[in-house]
Amino acid sequence: MPFEIPPPSLTFEVPLADGARILMRRHGNPAGVRLLVTHGNGFAADAYYPYWQQLLAKFDLLVFDFRNHGRNVPVTPSNHHYAQLADDLERVVQAVKEKLGARKTAGIFHSMSARSAMKHAIEIGWRWDALVLFDPPDVPPKGHPLYEAMEVFENRLTEWAKGRRRKFNSVDELVEEYRASRATARWVPGLHELMAQSVLRKSPDGSGYELVCAPENEAAIYAQALTLDLWPKASEFGGPVRLIGCDPNFKGAPATGPANQALGIEGGYDYSFVAGTGHLLQIEKPDECVRLTLEFLGKHGLA
Repeated sequence: MPFEIPPPSLTFEVPLADGARILMRRHGNPAGVRLLVTHGNGFAADAYYPYWQQLLAKFDLLVFDFRNHGRNVPVTPSNHHYAQLADDLERVVQAVKEKLGARKTAGIFHSMSARSAMKHAIEIGWRWDALVLFDPPDVPPKGHPLYEAMEVFENRLTEWAKGRRRKFNSVDELVEEYRASRATARWVPGLHELMAQSVLRKSPDGSGYELVCAPENEAAIYAQALTLDLWPKASEFGGPVRLIGCDPNFKGAPATGPANQALGIEGGYDYSFVAGTGHLLQIEKPDECVRLTLEFLGKHGLA
């Protein structure tokens, strides 16, 4: 059965430093604890709906896409790099507070957005009552036993993204590409269609559809993961952080699983992983990801 994203109760745009804009969508319970929810590199927040739909009854959800993704209009120059993404996140946080008022707030981030949130919290400031980070592509320092595996992983993704198909005659063409990929085999039913709808837009020239996140932008983020020098201890954050990785022992799972397990142990994090999942764990096992989220938020008086 296809997923249908409910209409938001409120939308507003956040202007960014270079004139780009981020479209915010408010869903859920406006009286609840506020959650900011977003996505990973090359994806879109709407595609995580199997996860965040389970939070609607209790929480005030602000769902959004990072620049050049999802429902946002891509910009030129793209300014598509982690320093800009961290600055963008600061503007989002401050705009939400200004428009909707101060409230207990947690951030829920995956992959690229989780790394952006880590960089934001460490280098710009702690703006949260809690952070939930799903499988960030954490790269350990050179010389660490897991550095080489993450280097190979990110380089492989970079080359794949550079060669990614940009334009499609129909949404169904991308759906079929997803269905043919082993990497997407564990997505919940209906997600291939939802993902394709979420990451495509009508081509400005009127000929079919194109990826909102251009392949060169997606590739740049994968490449930059190796340059961030971001392997912080949990104590470096200004509040509670839960690190939730994909299964580090799962056959065929990416290098992010073992890397996050290592960071969790070495950095003293509240760490857990979701058994039997790859990198997109929130859309492979959304129920378990929600359970871990609520457990953590409840531990800190936020659920």
